[in-house]
Amino acid sequence: MSTVTKRRAVVSFENMSDELAAAFAEKYPKGYSDYFPDLVKYDKPNGTSFYAVTVEIPDAIYLVKIQVKTDDAEDLERWLDGDDGDDGDGNDGESLPDDNISQYSNGDDDSSDAE
Repeated sequence: MSTVTKRRAVVSFENMSDELAAAFAEKYPKGYSDYFPDLVKYDKPNGTSFYAVTVEIPDAIYLVKIQVKTDDAEDLERWLDGDDGDDGDGNDGESLPDDNISQYSNGDDDSSDAE
């Protein structure tokens, strides 16, 4: 019984070959929502890390590096301190509206006048 060892390599998502891109699309047809559970964090010897998923083609097994934005301690501290990049207009796209819902009423739909 002969054991054939497949070549192993790491490649970034942006630099995949056509064959690897086709295998990736077949394994993860819905994209991000499909491969998110398979993402694994790999630590490099220099202290940095990257996230990747495994994709296999007939002659090789690849770790495909996926760019993942993670929260860092400084971003969290700024957010907790209220300095999250808001430009002062109170509408940074991530804040919740205030509790005063009456400001959205135009006064035409007073339901207390039921006849």
